[in-house]
Amino acid sequence: MTTTVQLKDPTESFMENQIVNNESEGWVESFRTLFDNKAAMYKNGIQNPTAMFSNEEKDFLRSIGATTQEIFDFVEDWCDDGEPNPAMIVAITQIRRDYFLNQQQGQFSKFVRNTDLFPPRDASLAGLEWFPRIIEKAKAKLQGELPSDLMYSCGGDRRFLKKVRVNPDEFLQVVRDAGDDVDHIIQFVTDRSKT
Repeated sequence: MTTTVQLKDPTESFMENQIVNNESEGWVESFRTLFDNKAAMYKNGIQNPTAMFSNEEKDFLRSIGATTQEIFDFVEDWCDDGEPNPAMIVAITQIRRDYFLNQQQGQFSKFVRNTDLFPPRDASLAGLEWFPRIIEKAKAKLQGELPSDLMYSCGGDRRFLKKVRVNPDEFLQVVRDAGDDVDHIIQFVTDRSKT
């Protein structure tokens, strides 16, 4: 299905009059090429997100609802920790892209959440530490409101998700589907953790 993204203020975005094909997977190939290139740059010592991306690459990332900081964080963790792997990163980015194009109509949120307002690392929900924090991080990731010093699917997120036997992309989709229904997220995670 092809849709035209209507902008409230065309002067604020390069996406003016852009036709977005939501069924096309062409962006995945471009994204994987970009990601592999940035991983190679990182391994060669270029480890600054400001210097790593060209203006054209920044525009491409914006067109799929991503930021250079988010992608740099993925590159850094993949190169240093071996996870999340590129296929998982594509899956996470797909969910954010779909939310950006459909729920947000190609418009970035005007807000960035304050890091200090996220639940602390030791906060618990349903007897699970980190659970409230990762829920809020997933919501912020979906909405494009993560502060630059937080990452969705960071080491702490991955440890939590491994413990409850849920993949990062799967959790992000569950949070998206749940909307404001936190009980749905709790039920999904607690059921999965028992299997």
